[in-house]
Amino acid sequence: MAKVTFIGLGVMGFPMAGHLASHGHDVTVYNRTQSKADAWKKTYHGASQPTPAAAAEESEFVFACVGNDQDLAQICRGEVGAFATMKPESIFVDHTTVSARITQELSQEAKASGIYFVDAPVSGGQAGAENGALSVMCGGPEDAFNRAQPIINSYAKVCRRLGETGAGQLTKMVNQICIAGLLQGLSEGLNFADEVGLDGKQVIDVIRAGAAGSWQMDNRYETMLDGNFDFGFAVDWMRKDLGICLATANEYGTSLPVTSLVDQFYKDVQSLGGGRWDTSSLIQRLRAFKSSPQNST
Repeated sequence: MAKVTFIGLGVMGFPMAGHLASHGHDVTVYNRTQSKADAWKKTYHGASQPTPAAAAEESEFVFACVGNDQDLAQICRGEVGAFATMKPESIFVDHTTVSARITQELSQEAKASGIYFVDAPVSGGQAGAENGALSVMCGGPEDAFNRAQPIINSYAKVCRRLGETGAGQLTKMVNQICIAGLLQGLSEGLNFADEVGLDGKQVIDVIRAGAAGSWQMDNRYETMLDGNFDFGFAVDWMRKDLGICLATANEYGTSLPVTSLVDQFYKDVQSLGGGRWDTSSLIQRLRAFKSSPQNST
């Protein structure tokens, strides 16, 4: 078993760190809000420290799952950052969805200190984290990945290396691009069914086994029909991710027309007060703009 650190105890990080402890690893945690660290310690009987540097000291693996580029930089850099105390040959595994730019910067800084850096964003949402069934998409040195993979498997259903540094983040962008289009299509289909007088649940029962089926359909159609959006990944975070996708597409000179459009639809959802609703709330935008057809496209 390994001595590990986990930084960031949000809806994803809390159960992910818990799986590490449940698999017998010696886990020390850090969280910006101390009450969450205290709650984690009470649940899993691990240890916590007041700074990332203190938490990372002596650990072979340091995992992070925080909010954005700035959050990640703060927990890595400076006197209280994890890099300050990580020992040579140790491995930093970043589960945050961030830009390829910050990934490359931090990877180079880690390398200069003799630390390995693996970018490893995840998909599967809160339920996947709680059930230990996340998809983990990784980039970075192959030897470092091979060492980290057995530890990551504590909470992963699938864990793959897609290439060198940044490949994990680029793969996560593909994931978010696909989800955005799927959810908009599902929202339009369910709203259309309602508008033309069909029973949405009966419709899904028929079409879900065919070519239209998807994870989003299986897991979100009922809550979408019921107007319940207290599940999964928040709109605010999705817009952050789609912003990264669109900026990266611009750098590479490629086009994301549907993603760009859906990003603006999510902006509309935010204007309805739905920033903390989950990403399936795109259907609520169609309902809200029902009386103004010119605003629905």
